[in-house]
Amino acid sequence: MREQLRPKKKTKRKWLWITLSTIGALLIGVAVYAYSIYSSVEQAAGQMYEQPTREFSVKRIEKIDYAEKDPISILIMGVDERTGDRGRSDTMIVMTVNSNTQSMKMVSIPRDTRTEIIGKGKLDKINHAYAFGGTDMAVNTVEHFLDIPIDHYIKVNMESFKEIVDAVGGVTVHNPFKFTDGGYTFEEGEISLDGAQALAYSRMRYQDPRGDFGRQDRQKQIILAIIQKGASFSSLNKFDDVLTILGGNVKTDLTFDQMVDIQANYKEARHNLEQFQISGSGDTINGVYYYIVPDEERLSLSGKLKEHLELN
Repeated sequence: MREQLRPKKKTKRKWLWITLSTIGALLIGVAVYAYSIYSSVEQAAGQMYEQPTREFSVKRIEKIDYAEKDPISILIMGVDERTGDRGRSDTMIVMTVNSNTQSMKMVSIPRDTRTEIIGKGKLDKINHAYAFGGTDMAVNTVEHFLDIPIDHYIKVNMESFKEIVDAVGGVTVHNPFKFTDGGYTFEEGEISLDGAQALAYSRMRYQDPRGDFGRQDRQKQIILAIIQKGASFSSLNKFDDVLTILGGNVKTDLTFDQMVDIQANYKEARHNLEQFQISGSGDTINGVYYYIVPDEERLSLSGKLKEHLELN
């Protein structure tokens, strides 16, 4: 009987060994894949990183402590940079994040807003600050306009929109009204866009009765659609392509470690987002169109953002 049982025991051990080996190989494969993703993200973050010229905002008394979940602010700029041309920051979005209240606030600053350009000593359109003095002048001007600290910035070359959209296989958005622009006709309702169409869709403003505000909403639509598409399983095979595009078209003063800290300590805030619109009126001064924001409107908005940032 012992001789008859031995082959069965050997067979069981053989299958157990095969099963364990297969599971082990799968775990190793998952670990290698996870590391490759982590490594790719870290490499892309390194390409995006720009050494800041200031340690922290002059409007900050103490440096931000991510471990303590101090509220932070980030300026997102969309610029049209081309070879030999710095371009202008046609999209300027200030986002404040408070982990204690698990909330975010976002305000889009119209590109034509008339304000003092810090470092230039003149009143001009706020998007000209980037053209005059690059990122530093743009950040300093926004800080002055809203009277809040800007802790970090993210600068996106709008030309990369089409490359990112194509990399994730296109996006779907809801268009509030029919219009034609950039050689494309965009029907009202839910529409699917490739990269070139998405760029034209996000840039149109002259046919929009809401002007800059309408264009900013369309840009937010594209960004959100990219995030949603990028998070789906169908886009995983495009992961490296997306990272390559981001690495070449996005610049920020956030280090990879800071990105990791923010993701770990502030991620829950994304579930509660409040958006503000800056009220004002258009006016022509010396033949130039400006968007004029009354002081009471600017100070009211500044107070809301300061409260969210827990500033005295």
